[in-house]
Amino acid sequence: MKNNTEERVQRAKKIVAYLKKAYPKPKSELRYKTQFQFVVAVILSAQCTDKKVNKLTDTLFNKYISVSDFARADLETFTQEISSITFFRNKAKNIIASAKEIEMKYAGEVPNTESELIALPGIGYKTAHVVLGELFDIWEGIATDTHVKRFALRFDLTDNTDATKISKDLEKLIPKKDWKYVNNGLVLYGRYVCPARPHDCSGHPLTKIWEPAGARWLKAK
Repeated sequence: MKNNTEERVQRAKKIVAYLKKAYPKPKSELRYKTQFQFVVAVILSAQCTDKKVNKLTDTLFNKYISVSDFARADLETFTQEISSITFFRNKAKNIIASAKEIEMKYAGEVPNTESELIALPGIGYKTAHVVLGELFDIWEGIATDTHVKRFALRFDLTDNTDATKISKDLEKLIPKKDWKYVNNGLVLYGRYVCPARPHDCSGHPLTKIWEPAGARWLKAK
C-alpha cells in the first residue's frame, strides 16, 4: 500500500534530520584542483565509482588542468587516456566539447546556473546540481544518482524510477533549505553504511526510521 504524501513528508523529514547530523558539510569525494576538473570528474563518475574516477584523475589532472587544456585535447589521445572508465568514448567527446563551449561562451569560467550547465554536452540535471552545490554553494535542486535513487525507492519517497522525476519528487517533499544535505548524505550513507547488495540493515540508522525499508531491495538502475 502506497503511503500518502504527508507520511512521505514526515519520513523524509526524519531521514534528512539524520543526514544533517551525520554529514553536516556537503562535500564530494571526487578529487580536483580547478573548477572544470570537477566538472570533468562528475561527468566521468556517471555509472562509475568515485574511487575509480579518482584513481584515473590523480594522473590525468596533472596533464589537463585548465579549461583550455581540455578544449585543446586530442580526441583520440584523450579517449584512450580515460578508457578505464565506463562509456569513455562518449564521455571523452562530451568533455572536450563542453570545454570548447565554456571557453568560447563563458571566457573559460564554469557557468553557475542550471540552464547554462545543462546546455553543455554531457551535463544533465544531476551533474548540473552536483556542480552548482560543490563549486558555488548553490542548491537549486536535488541531484539523483544511483544512491539517491535506491534510497528514494526503498523508503517509498517516490513512485518514479526516472532520476530527474525522482529529484522533483524529493524536492516537493523536502524543504529547499535542506536540499543540500540529501545527495551528499545519501551517497556517503550508501557508500559506507548501507551498500546496494541485499544485507541485514535492520540496525542501520535510516532503517530504524522506517523498518519496511529493510526488506525492500529494489533495483536502482
